[in-house]
Amino acid sequence: MSVNDLHQGKGSRRSGEYFITINCYQRIPFFQRFELATLFCWHLQQHELGCRCEWLTWVLMPDHFHGLLRLEKDNLHEAIGRLKGAVAADINRLLMRKGKVWQPGYFERQLTAKDDRLQIARYIAANPLRKHLAPSLGEYPFWNSRYL
Repeated sequence: MSVNDLHQGKGSRRSGEYFITINCYQRIPFFQRFELATLFCWHLQQHELGCRCEWLTWVLMPDHFHGLLRLEKDNLHEAIGRLKGAVAADINRLLMRKGKVWQPGYFERQLTAKDDRLQIARYIAANPLRKHLAPSLGEYPFWNSRYL
């Protein structure tokens, strides 16, 4: 199944809450570099303002991103595309390179009323602990949650 097959019919979704995963191209750990991780976090704040969305919980890992997104009115596919494009352009500019930063597409699962947001938020935020990137969540700088 191609990436296009995965997104067929999904691009027109508006509003709702989604569990999103975006992987770096070939799992390159771009965000091991503090300045690139900080840049991504700045873009995430700008994304909330520009897309009328809210990242309820998120964590940036060295080679991927997980987030719980509440989208008000924008098209999901376009909103994720804008975030990926803006981050990639700035990373390429800073690294003086041309190349892919992100894998094509992304994973998304739309949440239902039955989904436990707190449990999902805990799963997302615990990623750095499972990967042994920090001894406690408070010591990992690249995450945020409205639930925790």
